[in-house]
Amino acid sequence: MPGAADAAGRHAGDGGRVRAYVGLGANLGDARGAVRGAIDALDRLPGTRVVARSSLWRSAPVDAQGPDFVNAVVALDTTLAAEALLAALQALEHAQGRERPYRHAPRTLDLDLLLWGDRIAATPALTLPHPRLHLRAFVLEPLAEIAPALVLPGLGALAPWRAAAADQVVERMAS
Repeated sequence: MPGAADAAGRHAGDGGRVRAYVGLGANLGDARGAVRGAIDALDRLPGTRVVARSSLWRSAPVDAQGPDFVNAVVALDTTLAAEALLAALQALEHAQGRERPYRHAPRTLDLDLLLWGDRIAATPALTLPHPRLHLRAFVLEPLAEIAPALVLPGLGALAPWRAAAADQVVERMAS
């Protein structure tokens, strides 16, 4: 988005919209269908539209057992505040039967707010950028696919982080 962003990541002339990035993943049931359905649901959120979507990517679970994950990243333009967007993501997860019995449990749908404009935040409810986005190839590769020149607030360019995560196996899936 051209022009300088204000402290909330909004740009002049865009109606108060913020560019946000959401990571999607699933490894239970129809994982592909869950991710695709979630992308459609994100596009229907109030004041929100999906402006870019990555391919689907396959990755093994990190620090856990279970089936491989289907992953993707989308770029959104939204008028929702970061906290409201996070609440909407959690509601979508819940609607898909997401349970949280333990950390890294297999899931029907996982939606992570990766970035919300240029905002850097650390509250009990929300950390921006997402605290592990720069460490995970299953996020970095689809993110680079849709925003190769993106600079992560407080972390810098994507390229060095992608290089550091190059030993993690992720595979672009056929459409």
